[in-house]
Amino acid sequence: MVTQYGFFFDQSRCTGCHACSIVCKSWNDLAPGPVKWMRVLQRETGSFPTVRLNILAVPCYHCEKPLCAEACPAKAIHKEERFGAVLVDSTQCEALHQTQDCRRCWQACPYGAPQFESDDKRATMSKCTMCVDRLYEGNKPICVLSCSLRALDFDTVDNLREWYGGGDQLDGLPASKAKPAAVFKRSDPKRHLVLFDPEDALELWKGRGPYASPALPPLFDNMRDVTEVPPGMVGRDRLVLKARSAEELMYYTRDDE
Repeated sequence: MVTQYGFFFDQSRCTGCHACSIVCKSWNDLAPGPVKWMRVLQRETGSFPTVRLNILAVPCYHCEKPLCAEACPAKAIHKEERFGAVLVDSTQCEALHQTQDCRRCWQACPYGAPQFESDDKRATMSKCTMCVDRLYEGNKPICVLSCSLRALDFDTVDNLREWYGGGDQLDGLPASKAKPAAVFKRSDPKRHLVLFDPEDALELWKGRGPYASPALPPLFDNMRDVTEVPPGMVGRDRLVLKARSAEELMYYTRDDE
């Protein structure tokens, strides 16, 4: 019986620095572009003064019952037996794409883990390998070691649940019968460390602060423009796990805050 290993992610610690994503590309020699075995996504919720930015680092969750493997007509995806990693045989995947379009693995995966270098339907799939090359040498995945705030950890799923609790869900993540090998800690409730009156703060903000030139126009005319943001005004107000194109994936995983 496979001892299932997996990832722990502490959303309350993650600052969205993208170090895990960058070092993953470097270690695995992935070219610049849309192939990101570790994606860092953010979702903005609320409006002033209760704005919240939720960040999620998303590798492959190496599900105990991988739907991608069930969906692959070439049987190119399998469960590795020592750590429970879900791996792809790129040769088999490429051979299938010589004769037909196929993204059934991507369609089946609820988390968008299968990655493609372009929108070409015959592009070969690649994905997070759980760093099995490092695991066989007794080292942890490179993304875990790169996280300066220790938002990531890796061990057996049983150990992770014992150490961190049994959190198996985060806001925005779909529930799945695939049984992802992951444990999560939600963001801590937001606390106001500096007490202020929201209306006074908006008045000060509207006038650009106490030292602004009177000749400068106000930043906004109506406070409701800030406190009641209409739908569509916030760029990333939803968690996009499955981007519809390479361009969309690059948009939702960029670091521009």
